[in-house]
Amino acid sequence: MITAQELRETYLSFFEAQGHKRISSASLIPENDPTVLFTTAGMHPLVPYLLGELHPQGRRLTSVQKCVRTGDIDEVGDDTHLTFFEMLGNWSLQDYFKQEAIEWSFLFLTRELGISIDRLAVSVFAGDENAPFDEEAYRLWLHQGISEKRIAKLGKKDNWWGPAGQTGPCGPDTEMFYWVSDEPAPEVFDPKDRRWVEIWNDVFMQYNKREDGTFEKLEKPNVDTGMGLERTLAVLNGKQSVFDTELFEPIFQKLHLHSDAIQRPRYGRIIVDHVRAAVMIIADGMIPSNKDQGYVLRRLLRRALRTYKQVAGDPAFFVSIAESAVETLRESYPALLQQKTTILEEINKEQERFSQSLEKGEREVLKRWERNKSISGVDAFNLYQTYGFPLELTEEIAREYGQEIDHDSFAAEFKKHQELSRVGSGQKFAGGLADTSEATVKLHTATHMLHQALRSILGSHVEQKGSNITPERLRFDFSHPEKMTQEQVQAVEALVNENIKKDLSVQFQLLTLAEAKARGAIGLFEDKYATLGDKIKVYFIGDEATGEYYSKEVCGGPHVERTGLLGRFKILKEEAVAGGVRRIKANLE
Repeated sequence: MITAQELRETYLSFFEAQGHKRISSASLIPENDPTVLFTTAGMHPLVPYLLGELHPQGRRLTSVQKCVRTGDIDEVGDDTHLTFFEMLGNWSLQDYFKQEAIEWSFLFLTRELGISIDRLAVSVFAGDENAPFDEEAYRLWLHQGISEKRIAKLGKKDNWWGPAGQTGPCGPDTEMFYWVSDEPAPEVFDPKDRRWVEIWNDVFMQYNKREDGTFEKLEKPNVDTGMGLERTLAVLNGKQSVFDTELFEPIFQKLHLHSDAIQRPRYGRIIVDHVRAAVMIIADGMIPSNKDQGYVLRRLLRRALRTYKQVAGDPAFFVSIAESAVETLRESYPALLQQKTTILEEINKEQERFSQSLEKGEREVLKRWERNKSISGVDAFNLYQTYGFPLELTEEIAREYGQEIDHDSFAAEFKKHQELSRVGSGQKFAGGLADTSEATVKLHTATHMLHQALRSILGSHVEQKGSNITPERLRFDFSHPEKMTQEQVQAVEALVNENIKKDLSVQFQLLTLAEAKARGAIGLFEDKYATLGDKIKVYFIGDEATGEYYSKEVCGGPHVERTGLLGRFKILKEEAVAGGVRRIKANLE
């Protein structure tokens, strides 16, 4: 048996021995990446460096990255899908390539984890009209001793990554599979056989897709890898499901004390998964709201609460499940202990709000019955969608009046809702390299200037709570207890423009954590950079000759070289996002 902490440490130590620098997990809330609401893979925090920026720790990196994926939220409850999970990864930033990546992958699996080669199979890119068969990866696996019968050649659907948009870096990948059955593994690898479970993926970013649809080879390719901690832990320990591992068992024990979820295992999995994800999202500074990440957080909590109610759990004990989730994760993420009070308070608040929504839903059910003398499947879905009112509760009320809900019409409406959600997820949650056009680089720099202006005008309590940048505008979320006055908005806008006109220098320095703090740089140090390593990147906006700086902020980049290139800064809107969090939308004219 191997524990989660042993697997994390074994992975990081192995790649440190191969010259990689260990970096900390970035926040679940991406910084300046409009393509995603949450960090969905280890590569997201490394976007600027995959595009050529110099990383403070060099060209070989390794980490355990916190991730949230919501595209398959309705699938949670099966053996493999999770909303929050951890991704083990190692990266080459224009350094080593396929030979080292594959050799180290094989060594880690067979030597460090002790997996027999008899239980391993791999897949490689088969080639198509745009890019050739990945013969190099194929031959490298043969060299490791993998039989040609255990190497599947698959198309772009299975063994290709990217680009994130219509153009950009992309390339073939190779995936590694583990045989989970007690029966001997077949001689020939069949990727459709579910007893072969994918546990690792090496992506080789070696091409650039042009606007005309053709592919050109990159002079300096990257390697991006990912191994799911929970899935790997499950298969190595002979568990049927990720929910059967040590990461979840204590939470289930607490849940089963106060409900009959043990009789309805899928319900129990939904509750535990969603609460665990909510705990981690709140710990990274987000609170339930009706917008963006806050809306997803609210949806997760309310779905967990709704499901908890269905297994007859005493509402008073719901928060104890969150407390147990904190305990299972605090060893790897010590900041959870500091955030524990806030996490539990926010979950309690959302539970109270949801209870009020349920009361409204009950009134609406009765109103519809009195008006129509029936409750249709469409009515039931609208109540579910608008108030989060459970179908089961609608059915209970309907049965009191001698009526059964039409499940087919409810299911049809639900399916339409899922399809629309998936379309939205495909747009909003698609992972990949963020846009790095000239316009977004300018707005990224302007965001630093806005952050400092808000602190100057409103006070040092202002901290960044989120950022989203497109070529057209920036959106900046920050902590502030009340609506800004018109005078404050105008003062912030004027201060940014004043420093744009000064044509200040924008440059970075590599500093230690202690040096950055001593220099007055702002950043989420304890959460994001505490274990980053020797140096971090701090951008200074000001007069380099005199050492007088307007803004000092930890950031990966990219930025313009001088503020005079930005044009005129204009605040378009200031609004509330959630309790104690405001949002500014602005652009450059």
